[in-house]
Amino acid sequence: MAELPASVDRDILTRRIIPALVTIRETLGCSIPEALDVFQIRYDELRRDRPADFTVGPEEYGEGFYS
Repeated sequence: MAELPASVDRDILTRRIIPALVTIRETLGCSIPEALDVFQIRYDELRRDRPADFTVGPEEYGEGFYS
């Protein structure tokens, strides 16, 4: 996988899901489903390596995103 800009990590850590996906798509030139896969991989890596840097717990992360 190509290296992603640091802004993607910042966006993931602060629940800025749409901006993270937009940057992933622009950087990799990929489709929305592919960007979602990349997002999930990076999210999982960050949760594993930097759990204290998230602004909310995993159970709250997507809360309100789909409503």
